[in-house]
Amino acid sequence: MSNVRIGLFGIGLDTYWPQFKGLKKRLEGYLNTVAGRLGRPGVEVVNLGLIDNPAKAFEAGHRFRREDVDVIFLHVTTYALSSTVLPVVRRAGVPVVVLNLQPVPAIDYDSFNRMGDRTEMTGEWLAHCAACPVPEIANVFNRSGIPFHQVTGMLHNDPECWDEVEAWIEAARVAGVMADNRLGLMGHYYCGMLDIASDLTRHCATFGGHMEIVEVDELAALRREVKATQIKSRAAEFRKVFDVQPDCPKPELERAARTSVALDRLVKEHDLGSLAYYYMGTGNADNEDAISSIILGNSLLTARGIPVAGEYEVKNVQAMKIMDTFGAGGSFTEYYAMDFTDDVVLMGHDGPGHIKIAQGKTKVRPLKVYHGKVGRGLSVEMSVKHGPVTLLSVVETADGKLKFLVAEGESVPGPILEIGNTNSRYRFSIGARRFVNEWNAHGPAHHCAIGVGHLGEKIKKLGALLRMETSVVC
Repeated sequence: MSNVRIGLFGIGLDTYWPQFKGLKKRLEGYLNTVAGRLGRPGVEVVNLGLIDNPAKAFEAGHRFRREDVDVIFLHVTTYALSSTVLPVVRRAGVPVVVLNLQPVPAIDYDSFNRMGDRTEMTGEWLAHCAACPVPEIANVFNRSGIPFHQVTGMLHNDPECWDEVEAWIEAARVAGVMADNRLGLMGHYYCGMLDIASDLTRHCATFGGHMEIVEVDELAALRREVKATQIKSRAAEFRKVFDVQPDCPKPELERAARTSVALDRLVKEHDLGSLAYYYMGTGNADNEDAISSIILGNSLLTARGIPVAGEYEVKNVQAMKIMDTFGAGGSFTEYYAMDFTDDVVLMGHDGPGHIKIAQGKTKVRPLKVYHGKVGRGLSVEMSVKHGPVTLLSVVETADGKLKFLVAEGESVPGPILEIGNTNSRYRFSIGARRFVNEWNAHGPAHHCAIGVGHLGEKIKKLGALLRMETSVVC
């Protein structure tokens, strides 16, 4: 898990401190509570304390920039001037989430009004008026062209509020992983799949990361260096991890093991965090042998957090990486068929599957032919775990931008096509017919990534941090 660096600051007004005894200390206590809630393994909190005048604001902006924070949480503790906010966020240049958190559900009006001393009463009110300056801050952000996000709730005993904060932290972490990811590109597009072609520069500009071109010839060369002991060990691992069917020939299992060992070495030498590939190898026996025996090794890599997408599907391997970084898996998939009787959509794909999110143990079956592809060999057959799922597609729009397309549904039990491919049955709240129409209307490529759990809100927050549009079908 990659660390995410969170910038945190609270705001107040230094004019108040000599006027209202104990107010500053009380607000600092609120801020320390927030800092404690944000901190956890994998999260580094850069807490700059209470910023209460423009001079401190300028200093804070420089500090956040030096500290290389990924996102800023602005805790509004009381009324404060927007001039104590704008210099911080403008200089830091990272996304900002405004925390409008009240310390209690409601002021105790009777006790408040019995205080008698109106100075003390005003100080007490100021300890509860986090909402007061938020419109001012929003106005200044909008007029300055600074996107911002809000969480409104209570400092204590408000699970809805803190779940939302958690989602922002997770989204920031995933954005950080994508920014540092090295995506391997091996081979070429599948001829004729026009929807798969994508603008690599746009991907780097949107997600960050690096595109590393790797050669199939290198994989073939590495295969020749694999020792017999390594093949035996990897074949034994296959039998442990997969449900290898009795009709799988031993030579095919050893061929896949050789490629898997070589593939691991290729990934390590190029420090890859994901891989998109497609190649035929026609006329070159070594290359064809490598590519036609790659599925099991790709499935192991995908389960280790290095997703592999076939058919050179760059957009979808980005979606798979996002889903996996959220901890949801992210298996390569496409429409297989519709079941109007049960109102479900069958979806799956040949090639690698995410075996960590499989319903039961993933089967390995021999295929005499890879449909539409060169070669034959071993393939995987699995269904995604029964229960809630999320579909994610990275869509390249007509104006050349990237956007997220999301749908939440459920993986349900029932018959599948036992053809040695990943295959699941998905039910959607809007029904199969309407889901297919509405999903297609956004013009995605024919692939998507499927992960376990409902992640729509987290993906929307990731889109907001990356300034990407997110469309939700259901």
